[in-house]
Amino acid sequence: MGLARRRVRVLAADRHPLYRDALTRAIRERPELELVGQARDGREALDAIGSEQPDVAVIDRTLAGLSGDQILNAVGRDSLGTRVVMIAAEPDPELVYAAIANGAAGYLTKDADARELCDAIAAVARGRTVLAPQLQAGIAGEIRLRALDERPLLSERERQTLELVAAGLTAPEIGRRLCLATPTVKTHLHHVYDKLGVAERAAAVAEAMRRGLLE
Repeated sequence: MGLARRRVRVLAADRHPLYRDALTRAIRERPELELVGQARDGREALDAIGSEQPDVAVIDRTLAGLSGDQILNAVGRDSLGTRVVMIAAEPDPELVYAAIANGAAGYLTKDADARELCDAIAAVARGRTVLAPQLQAGIAGEIRLRALDERPLLSERERQTLELVAAGLTAPEIGRRLCLATPTVKTHLHHVYDKLGVAERAAAVAEAMRRGLLE
């Protein structure tokens, strides 16, 4: 029977009794959701996921015993099928990014109200990924930072130019080899100097070799 024809089975795990009570009460009050278990620490939560096989597990990232991140790793490693929604009081964008990349189906802050929380659970059960609105800007920034980190320091043309410099060619010779005007070659060289923090050819070659950019 598909999720559209039955209630979504939910596990709630949080280390704080008051928040856990509020969370379970909110789930029980939604007719399309069914609370199948609750846990106060990470070991209880993972055991309950294994035994109850909920559709969605709402997991406090700071659970004792096993953290929310460790539970997420175990769910993915063992292909348990439960979709995990992580919650935290003050989520760090780097940790949110890592959790989503590791398979979390959602990430919410603890100031989400009952409706927002339950709407997120229902959406996750339907296959969506849900991110609290206040986390979206931080995640976008984290994506941009990681893209910059993964981007090659030198462009392909800059790398080619530097390789020919290392081979001892002059700017006009490099231009003829790469079918570029000499001023263009010099512009590429100045970009290389700026990126490597050097001021002349020999230093550029030495620094590039130190960084593993040249063999």
